[in-house]
Amino acid sequence: MAHAKKSSEYRVTDRNLALELVRVTEAAAIASSDWTGRGKKNEADGAAVEAMRHAFDTVAINGTVVIGEGEMDEAPMLYIGEQVGSGGPEMDIAVDPLEGTNLCAKDMPNAMTMVALAERGNFLHAPDVYMQKLVVGPGLPADMIDLDAPIETTIRDLAKAKGKPASEIVMCALDRERHAEMIARAREAGARVSLLSDGDVAAAIAACLEESAVDLYVGSGGAPEGVLAAAAVRCVGGQMQGRLLFEDDAQIARARDMAPGQDPTRKLGLHDMARGDVLFSATGVTTGALLRGVMRVGLAQVRTHSIVMRSKSATVRFIEGRHDFGTKTWTAH
Repeated sequence: MAHAKKSSEYRVTDRNLALELVRVTEAAAIASSDWTGRGKKNEADGAAVEAMRHAFDTVAINGTVVIGEGEMDEAPMLYIGEQVGSGGPEMDIAVDPLEGTNLCAKDMPNAMTMVALAERGNFLHAPDVYMQKLVVGPGLPADMIDLDAPIETTIRDLAKAKGKPASEIVMCALDRERHAEMIARAREAGARVSLLSDGDVAAAIAACLEESAVDLYVGSGGAPEGVLAAAAVRCVGGQMQGRLLFEDDAQIARARDMAPGQDPTRKLGLHDMARGDVLFSATGVTTGALLRGVMRVGLAQVRTHSIVMRSKSATVRFIEGRHDFGTKTWTAH
């Protein structure tokens, strides 16, 4: 007599579940693309949220949003603690329904929709605050990076490990005033600096792909994006460190409540942010370095371009989807 598979033997990276997650990010990308170039970032974000929430209704999990866009009173965003899915294994979800709301509103590159999934308890639980981040790709010596090291040291050590001069190192960072000193020091150390207006998860992933020109991503951005980046970096074997950045004691107290017994100001390793079996999916909204954006074909069809990654197998797949509005149940068309 065959025995049912124990829930403890279930793995989040089941192939069918991977495809279901791609459908979730596709739904959000298609919905938000209606607002591309219209100058209304909140409407674009809201459309992505509602489409993603509706698409999750068909995914066979009992999911809890542990990294999202705020608390329950900030609905309709996918808030921390929200339950999603149609029932099944207990899963943690990290989500950014539309990374780069400004990019979408202005029809600029690199707007994406993203979801990461792990078994319950394997994602960092943290409030929606900022996070300091440092990412390099695979194939480097263990413990290659130190978030507390001067940027000059990081550039020098990375250049040595990659066997090329510091002048050939490309560092990517958000173009923010808070990064001005770090950027100036990186350039003085010989590195070239590629600046982003928004959207740092794509940059973190790019630092881990051989075909990319980016060698490292560094700087502070949103904690939700940090956990999503960690999930992606896990899948491709890169290295990452992070640290939550707090504005006041109330945020620190909130972080302590969400992760009892942990120092909320500690330096976070990759496995502190995303452990165990991890799955990551993203779909392009506007065309960027990583993904092509949503392309409309006539009035009734669209094409999407997505990436889905599994940490267990280190598999990276790019998926092109062709969608007919006449058969979709999660769009308003």
